[in-house]
Order: sequence, then C-alpha cells, then structure tokens
Amino acid sequence: MKAYWIALYKRIDSQENINNYGEKVTKVLKSYGAKALVRGGKFKTLEGEDYPRTVIWEFPNHEQAIKCHDSKEYQDGWALAKDTTDRNLQIVEGFSTE
Repeated sequence: MKAYWIALYKRIDSQENINNYGEKVTKVLKSYGAKALVRGGKFKTLEGEDYPRTVIWEFPNHEQAIKCHDSKEYQDGWALAKDTTDRNLQIVEGFSTE
C-alpha cells in the first residue's frame, strides 16, 4: 500500500532556508521512491487553519517513507530549515476502494 508524507507549514521565517532544504531533500526523497504530488501552489482554505504551504509526497509504502524520514541524509537536509520553520508532518498509509 502506498504512503504519503503530508506537510502543513504553519510558519516559514526564511524562504532561503526552506529553498535550500527543498533543493537538498528532493534528491533524497526520490532515492526512496517518492513522487511529489503537491508542493505549494494556489490554494483556498475552506475550513480550519490557514497554512501558507502544503507539500505531499507519495511513497511506494509506509516503510520506505519512514526510512526516508529517519535517514541521515534527510535529517541533514531538514536541519537547514527546522529552526526557521514550523510545520506538521504526518506519514499516512493510503488505502484502496477496489
């Protein structure tokens, strides 16, 4: 079953830091089989809190998503932005109705 990283960014204090993070970790995520589905873009909040940025990555499975997150390469990349960024990050397993 596929899995998804869903990142809801509450606050980004440094666009430079988040850009550096994105540049570094994109290669890492892809090396774990991830595919970007949503990376910012136009949005409209219909209910709940307003988040300035939403990012969703699709992974082949839950285990790969966790391995990626816990990898030294990803954590080194996240270190570039974590002090100037506040976000919610969840790894969610998908499902099928078929």
